[in-house]
Amino acid sequence: MSSSKHSLTACINPLNCIFVQKEFDDANKSFNQLIKIAENIPRTIILENGKNYWKGVCRSLIFRFPDDLEILKVNSSKGIIQIKSSSRFGTSDLGVNQRRINYLLRKLDKTKY
Repeated sequence: MSSSKHSLTACINPLNCIFVQKEFDDANKSFNQLIKIAENIPRTIILENGKNYWKGVCRSLIFRFPDDLEILKVNSSKGIIQIKSSSRFGTSDLGVNQRRINYLLRKLDKTKY
């Protein structure tokens, strides 16, 4: 696991990495729903799937560039979940990682209704 015990590692380059921490009413339910959504992103391979941590690699459509996607349930009682999407190569991702996290959160909001 590339995260510490209580937090995902910070982004080194903000041009190719996005880190989000959100509070949810039900962290367990939200975490499980985020995992289901992430696992259904096209060209995503699951690397690790634990009780509080999930990691996958998402590949781009044309060149198959790998991006790491991590989801960590930090604190169930406070409802805190961290999500990080980062490119393995290059200095800029042209907004791909931000769009990926936006997609996850939008889909999560739709599952609540």
